[in-house]
Amino acid sequence: MLDMSWGEVMLIGGVALIVIGPKDLPKALRTVGQVTSKLRRMAGEFQMQFNEAIREAELDEVRKEVDGIRDTMRGTSNFNPVQTIRDELRGAVEGRATKAETPPSLPAPEAETFGPPKPEPVIETPPPPPAPKPRSLADATAKLKAERQAGQGGSLPVPGSVDDPYGTPEPTPMRNETAAQ
Repeated sequence: MLDMSWGEVMLIGGVALIVIGPKDLPKALRTVGQVTSKLRRMAGEFQMQFNEAIREAELDEVRKEVDGIRDTMRGTSNFNPVQTIRDELRGAVEGRATKAETPPSLPAPEAETFGPPKPEPVIETPPPPPAPKPRSLADATAKLKAERQAGQGGSLPVPGSVDDPYGTPEPTPMRNETAAQ
């Protein structure tokens, strides 16, 4: 704390013994200890108050941000996310329907064209969506049963057969405990 060596402490102690005297030295050391403890306590209280002030300042900033968000939300009190999504989906479906009904307009042919004829633009239709995969074991079982009834196959392989994707199980050797004794 004060970076004093033992020699310096002994020198201060000797001077204090000579100046104060052996009779009053214990009282002086007790007083110095009390003053030191009071200074430490005051420094600790100051540090706690300083940290508390910093926390309150940070808390005030957070409160201001929350109040700003609250004010913003009050301005949009009619905000309904479900209705917004419905409106966007409806607009997308209607936009796709109007595009499908009206064929794209082709540019007017020019009177004089030089070179080979230009190919007509090809309008691509999106591929059909893939069949939905079963989501659970019950769905997969129901699908297999429906295929079996329709005569499409879909039968499950017999465990250990050639059709089993996991192959035949390895035979486990049996231990003969009577032979081991």
